[in-house]
Formats: sequence, structure tokens, C-alpha cells
Amino acid sequence: MDRTVPVSGNEEIQLYMRTYYSLLRSTSPVQIKVLIEAHKRMKSALHVKANDAEPDLAALNYAILRLPDVIDHVRLVVMGQSERIFRKHGYTNLSSWQRVTAPGRRRRTFYDGEETLAVFIASRSDIDDLAPMLVAYQIERRKLYDLLGNSAGLSFLREIEEKGILDADACCQRLAELTRTEAEDWMRIYRVWKEKLPQRLLTIATEKQDIAIRSLSGSLADYRRATRRWWEHVEEALPDVGFADQPAYFISSNTHSMANLLSGYPLMKEDELVAYIREQGSESLRREYEDIHRENVPSSRENFLYYAWKKYEQAHPQAAAERLAHEKKMGIFRIPSEYTAFDIEVQVVLLNRLHTNYMDPRLQLPGIEHLHLSNALIINIDYPLGMGAYQVLNEIARNIDEVRGVFIMGKAATLNGRIGDVMIPNVVHDEHSANTYLFHNCFCADDVRPFLVYGSVLDNQKAITVPGTFLQNQEYMAVFYKEGYTDLEMEAGPYLSSVYEMSRPKRHPYNEIVNLYEAAFPVGVLHYASDTPFSKGQNLGAQNLSYFGMDPTYATMIAILRRLLDSELAHHR
Repeated sequence: MDRTVPVSGNEEIQLYMRTYYSLLRSTSPVQIKVLIEAHKRMKSALHVKANDAEPDLAALNYAILRLPDVIDHVRLVVMGQSERIFRKHGYTNLSSWQRVTAPGRRRRTFYDGEETLAVFIASRSDIDDLAPMLVAYQIERRKLYDLLGNSAGLSFLREIEEKGILDADACCQRLAELTRTEAEDWMRIYRVWKEKLPQRLLTIATEKQDIAIRSLSGSLADYRRATRRWWEHVEEALPDVGFADQPAYFISSNTHSMANLLSGYPLMKEDELVAYIREQGSESLRREYEDIHRENVPSSRENFLYYAWKKYEQAHPQAAAERLAHEKKMGIFRIPSEYTAFDIEVQVVLLNRLHTNYMDPRLQLPGIEHLHLSNALIINIDYPLGMGAYQVLNEIARNIDEVRGVFIMGKAATLNGRIGDVMIPNVVHDEHSANTYLFHNCFCADDVRPFLVYGSVLDNQKAITVPGTFLQNQEYMAVFYKEGYTDLEMEAGPYLSSVYEMSRPKRHPYNEIVNLYEAAFPVGVLHYASDTPFSKGQNLGAQNLSYFGMDPTYATMIAILRRLLDSELAHHR
């Protein structure tokens, strides 16, 4: 294997990162506009039209999905690791600020109601994510200000604000004409903003916004302190669980698939769900159910019921409380993140309290009735961003008795597959440490393929962990593609750095080939493709995939739980 990882196409990315890190050392706010030239020179694959007069609506849509709605009114973004850091710099009343969220990012964020946004950061990866996103947003916002701020644009926006959007297709077609873009791109933004679109576009067209950014602190000690406080909150929430005395399996995934599969609660409510779908469900939901019921389309009945349950809970708020009560009876506990930098929910599962007869039928392994003999835990976290993964796994490993497995499920961009495919790497190059990790991935294609309906499974892949979603360009990706790297994501490298430190008596190295084949526990990494960056604008969030988008999520989680349960049952055979 050629150890020389190519750097062509990466120099401008590194220059961009050095630029904003050096500027953020300042004790005063830094105007985003000073980063625009470096951002444009990078030629980001997510921002291919940064240098063009024509708006890049794909880049704008990506940014607005990951920034809170109030970003239109923000003039200053302040970043810090903890409330202590914010108080130290004069922000003493964050509890009275408005908590704001974004659909595509989990990050504790507060708005003062005027022009300041306070953002909690858990690692330097949050900076690598947020800074380029703000620059991209400001670039594209300025283009729309120029194109819609004329008489024709303002007249149309005021008309649809007054009368409402009566025909979304016609509205998007007119916006495309005014901005020299495609109506399809505007339709994607309409799906995000919906009835708020006229108001938000009027704000953009009439206000020339300039955003500044400030980092209050950036020490490694502060990041570690924030991680420690996050784990202390978990221990305080479950005082009867002996984390220091019980073995545990670590999973990084999401907060819905594991709980649904282990509790089986939506499957128990099938009659209620079917009645809801037929009587109150949307037309598309009813059509999807009938297609599955009549076997007109290949699909998983269980996966569809999990999807429908989410819709049902939105219409029946009390149903969520009933589900949580059932999960607790099954030994599944949820600990939401509060008052810490990490906006990461934790799920702790006591394996000996699971009712195996309720579990998803795809988890019914031989000998599953003996699971009550186990004293092990599952610790599942809502996957963190970038280097936050390294800090979280290190903190958990320090506070539990024994690690029996590390299983990572996450989204990735694919350079050779399609959205919905599953990639299984056994080589990961980590841009954070410059290490190339070689490891035995405990999963292969046969572990996932029986449970994946629509996509393909590609094992023996090579992945690269990038520092940020905007911090990649076509040249950078093409060179790695020639080296056989086809799987781009953000967490595997930091997790494997932590696995190294869990297996060796020293800190992980830098810029080396690292052999992890002798890890003392199974390590599994499964990625499902949510982006195809060589096909511009194609990502899972921009497409209306309905419940089909759950197909790779549940296929990978089923593979993880089957591997985990089989490993634990082997301890008691």
C-alpha cells in the first residue's frame, strides 16, 4: 500500500483553515467577509458556484438546514465550550436567551432576541463546520440581496407575502427567473421554509447583513472539561447503574432505530397505526402503506411501521410519553443533554431487562431467551461531530468496567455509489491525525445485505475522515479517489484514534500507518451514503425520500445489534 497520501487539492483547504484559526485567536469579533476570498479559493465541492454571480442554491440550502432560522437577523456569532466560559466573557444570562435549533445540526445554540447568537462548541470540528457554513451563507445571501432587491423582485415578494403562496411550482418558477437559477432548486428551499419563504426572502432582499464571529476560548482542557461534565450528567441521571462495574458495548448511531428495534413498541401498536394511516395520514403515507400491504413495492413492513410511528407521535403527543414508559420497563433509558456543550442524547440499555419476545423479529437469534443472564450495558449516543467523537469515546472508556465492542453507524458521502448504499471500510485515513488506520471491520456485506431492500452493500472499502463538510473540493476528492478512497465522512478517524488509546499504553501517533487488527474487542464501522458529491446538489436532506431513507439506517442497525447480541450470548453459552 502506498503510504504517501496525496496533498494536491488540499493546500487551499489547509490555508483556509489556518486563516480562520489565526483570526479567531483575536479577542475581538472577526468579520466573516475577511474569510470570503480564502473560502472562494478553496473551491469547495459543496459550494461550486461560490465565485459565480449566479446563486448556488444547493450550498444555500445546505447551510440553512444547519443554521437556526434567526440567522437572518444575527450580526455576531459567539462560540464557547461551557456556560463558565460564556460567563467569564460577560455573557451571564444565557438561560434567559431563546433556545434555537436547526433541523440538520445538533448544537446548543441561544439567541438574545436582537443580533447575537451564542453557540456551544464541543471540539474544534464545530469550528471547522460552523465557520465555512457562515461564510457560504453570507456569500449566497449577498447574491440574493443583489438579485431580489430590485423593484421586480421586491414587488413579487410583497405580493406572495400578502396573498400567500397559492401555487408553489409557479412561485419557484418566478423566483428562478428573477435569480437566473433553476426552479427545482427553489422548490428544495421552499420545502424547508414553506410559508416563511416570502418573509425570509424579503428580509434577505432588504437587509444587507454582515456577520462577525468570535471564539471565546479554544483550549484542549476546556474541551475535555466540557466532555467530562457531559458524562457526569449521564451518571447523575442513572445513579443505580454501576458503570464502573459493568461491561458495556458502545454504539454511535441515532436515537430512534436502536430503541425501536429493541423495544418493538411501534410493532405492538400496528392496529392503531394502520387506523391512523387510513383515517388521518397524508395521501402519500396512505399510498405507501397500500403499496407495501399489496406487495406492489419491495419493502420492510417493520421499517414502515417505525416510520409511521414518528408521524403518529407528531399527531398524538401523549403517544411519546407512553412509548418512553414502555422503553423504561424494557431497560432502555434516554438521557438528554442539558447544560453541556454536547447536544448529544445518550441511551443506556440494561440487556438483562429486555423482553426478547417484544424485540424486532430480525433480532430473534438462537438462544436469545438467555439474554437475561447478561450483566452488560449498551451505551448508544447520537453521533457527535468530528473530533467530538474522540473525546466522547475516551471519556466513556475511562468510566466503565470493560469495553466489549465499538460499533459505529453514520452517514457518508460516496464517490462510487448511490444514495442509500452501505459502505463497510477496513482502511480509514484520518485527516485530523494524518494517520491511516488498518483494522478488522467485524462486519461484511453478508451481515447487512439481507436487511437492505433498495441499496447495495460495498465492503472492503477505504474511507477518509475529512475535517468538515465544506472543507473538501473536487481536486482533493479526485486524487483520493485515484488512491481507492470512496467513502468520505467525519467520525471514523477520531473514533479509531480513541480505539488505539484503548488498546495501547500511549496516545495515538501522528502521520503513521496504524495497525488495529489486534484490538481487544470487535470494532465495526458501517456508513450509509447520504451524499454523492461528484453529482452536484445530490444529498439525502435535499431529496424527498420518505421512509425509503430509513432503509439503510435500519439495515445497518440490525447488523450491529445482531453482532452485539450474538457476542453477548456467547459469554453465557
